[in-house]
Amino acid sequence: MSEKKEPSVLQGFKAFLMRGNVVDLAVAVVIGAAFTNVVNSVVKGIINPLVGAIGTKNLDSYSSCLKAPCEVAADGTVRDGVPIMWGSVLGATLSFLITAAVVYFLMVLPMSKYLARQQARKEAREGTKEIVEVTELEVLKEIRDALVAQRGPGRAES
Repeated sequence: MSEKKEPSVLQGFKAFLMRGNVVDLAVAVVIGAAFTNVVNSVVKGIINPLVGAIGTKNLDSYSSCLKAPCEVAADGTVRDGVPIMWGSVLGATLSFLITAAVVYFLMVLPMSKYLARQQARKEAREGTKEIVEVTELEVLKEIRDALVAQRGPGRAES
């Protein structure tokens, strides 16, 4: 009787690490972390000043009082009441939307257009190759027909 030997935990871990998806994910995380700096600098250096020219740059000071009287210290701690800090939520939401727009319009959209053009070129090349193959096949058929015609009807085909 032969017993099947189960792989060890270390062998399983090695197999897990050698999968392509794990390596791709690791590369994506590293590139994403580096890309975060680019996006943040575009948002802080270009977008936020444009938004600040229209309104305020800091929305954290906007709030409503759920239970009066609301007193908030300069350091942000609540002394009395229940303030609803809706300005900070709005600011974070706007920051997210601005960041998403920068990523989409400056990175995703141009890359998808580039990839679509590359795919169209590839399909055009494959279409040309297919036409050439069909043409070669037609030429070979014509050569065969010409050879059969030269043999004449009286000769047997071998």
